[in-house]
Amino acid sequence: MSDVLCAALFVQPDGCYAGLPGVDAWPEHRDARLYSGPLPVVAHPPCQLWGAMAAVNYARWGGEHNRPGNDGGCFASALANVRRFGGVLEHPAKTRAWAAHGLPKPKGAGWQRTTCGGWVCEVWQSAYGHRANKATWLYYYGTNPPFELRWERQEGTHQIGFHDQRGKAANKPTLGKREANATPLEFRDELLRLAMKAHNLNSTT
Repeated sequence: MSDVLCAALFVQPDGCYAGLPGVDAWPEHRDARLYSGPLPVVAHPPCQLWGAMAAVNYARWGGEHNRPGNDGGCFASALANVRRFGGVLEHPAKTRAWAAHGLPKPKGAGWQRTTCGGWVCEVWQSAYGHRANKATWLYYYGTNPPFELRWERQEGTHQIGFHDQRGKAANKPTLGKREANATPLEFRDELLRLAMKAHNLNSTT
C-alpha cells in the first residue's frame, strides 16, 4: 500500500472516500478504533451522541446506547490518532465532545492554536458547496501549521434537522439525511490536503 497517502476513519462504506485513490478508508465494518497508523488521518467520528438532542433522547427513551457521549470510545480514538499520526478531526459545531475532551471552542474566523499544540477552527461547509450552512469544527495536529480555509459564512438555501417552531417564514427546505450528512467533495479534498500537510514522518509512538 505504498501508494496510499492517508487514512479516512469512521466514514460511510459508500460515501465520498470509498474507492478514492491514495486513501485507506475505514468504514464501520473495519472498526476505525483499531487503526494503528502510520498514515496521517482524516477522522469523522460519530456525532449523534454528542449533540444537543442526545440528552433529550436519553431522557425520553433511556438505554445505555442512548447515553450522551457513550460512543464506544470513537471520538477518543480519533483524537488520539490525529495527535499520534497527524491529521484533522471533523465534528459538528457546538459538539459536546470538544469540552469532554478538553478542546477549546473555536472563536471567530480562522485557526486558533491550542495548549496541546494543535489548532481548532469553525468552517461552514456551505462555503464548499453544501446546500445547508453545516457549521463544522475542526481539530488539526501536525508538524506543519494548517493552511487557510474558506472562512466565508455563506447562508445555505436549505436546513438540517427539525423545523423552527416560529413558523414557515423561519424555515427553509429540509435536506434528507443522506445529503445532510454528506461531505462536499471540495471539502473532502481540503481535509485530505490538511492531513497530508500534517504528516509527521518521524512519528513512531
